[in-house]
Amino acid sequence: MKPAADMFDKLKSLFGAKAAPAPTSFDPAAYQPYRQDELNLVYKLMFCDEAALFAPKASTLPLFGDNPDPQVIRAIAQDSNEESRVRLLAFNWLRERTYAVPPKEALGVVVEVPLENGLDVLAAYADGQVQYINQTGRLAVFEGSPAEVVQQAKALVQSAARGLAKNAGQEGGKLRRPPPAAGSLRVTVLAADGLHLSEGSFAELHGKSASGAVLKQAQALLDLVVRQANG
Repeated sequence: MKPAADMFDKLKSLFGAKAAPAPTSFDPAAYQPYRQDELNLVYKLMFCDEAALFAPKASTLPLFGDNPDPQVIRAIAQDSNEESRVRLLAFNWLRERTYAVPPKEALGVVVEVPLENGLDVLAAYADGQVQYINQTGRLAVFEGSPAEVVQQAKALVQSAARGLAKNAGQEGGKLRRPPPAAGSLRVTVLAADGLHLSEGSFAELHGKSASGAVLKQAQALLDLVVRQANG
């Protein structure tokens, strides 16, 4: 599995391609990009927007109880030492119940690229966790190590955060879409105020300072992930 052949470099042939139009209706089947149910579940969990998919554990029990305490959930959301995905679930809980949440506080990034043999997806979180599903269905997961992967994952999220700060008019809370069609790629920033989506051809996104910087950091992370997976 060669890093340059799996995600971004293959998109150079799509420089002139236009982004696929946004879907006009919801198609549940479109959210099943892989043949294996296990991979489809991992894919959905990357976005942290379906709390019901997460199995309750010690740190998330306040979110799944019969009478959650908003103050306890806010404490979870604001705890920088907590797992990023748990924080996102907590922020989602607050936002869905109209409690105030900070704008554009990025906690994760998901980059989706459709390739010849399937969908490549790279997810990174502010705590350094990383998940990658190769177009062939190969899965790589990094939770707290190695250090270089953790550092680059954080750099990717920080780059996305800077991009959100520059785009004053961009609002969160967007709905997740089905995986992008051929000719498009998508960057989804997972933030306290919801999902921020940027979608277009490689040339379109790479040509913008904010999304171009994110793609550069994503490529660096992808190279590390593939190197570790093949090591």
